[in-house]
Amino acid sequence: MKKIALLALMLVSFAGIAQDMDVKKGDFKFLKGEKELNVEFNYSDLKLMKDNLTNEQYVEERVKDLNEKSKGNGNAWKKKWEASPQMIWNPKFMELLNKVYGNEKNVTVEEGLTSAKYTLIVDVVWIYPGWDVAMMKKPAKVSTVLRFVETANKSNVLLEIQSDEAPGDQWGNNFSNESRIGEGFAKTAKSLGKMMLKKTK
Repeated sequence: MKKIALLALMLVSFAGIAQDMDVKKGDFKFLKGEKELNVEFNYSDLKLMKDNLTNEQYVEERVKDLNEKSKGNGNAWKKKWEASPQMIWNPKFMELLNKVYGNEKNVTVEEGLTSAKYTLIVDVVWIYPGWDVAMMKKPAKVSTVLRFVETANKSNVLLEIQSDEAPGDQWGNNFSNESRIGEGFAKTAKSLGKMMLKKTK
């Protein structure tokens, strides 16, 4: 009975987590017929946790906390955290956007694709890492602003979508904050890809 009650509690907690994607400006017409899409990631305005810490503040606090618990752990974590955008988060986003949209529409979606007429700029604005303590867990959340611009004139925003609190989690246990956050990036790309497919039919 305890296991059933715990499972029900976890299902209820997950049910309250949903991603909200809202078109703030423009439409998808410009994407029709395009066979290339450049992608860039921007972390310059990133905030973390409910307190909206800057990345520097979050890293400083996390390193101090981990080192106090076990000397050296914080320094090791910092290296993993700093590598995560290039090693986990950006690749997860690219993988799902290609799977859902690029492959389906025969569109080349890549970073550094300067020949593409249009660029998707992923402004990563807020991250909550979540947590996992075996029997209880809370998914990560990733909020982004997705801006489609002209590659040659990036001040010209043709489409802007606000994606709030994309949930990041996996079945089973996932004790890595960085990996959970990566799933939030994957969820964002999957939702965006589905929206792009629907709007460019």
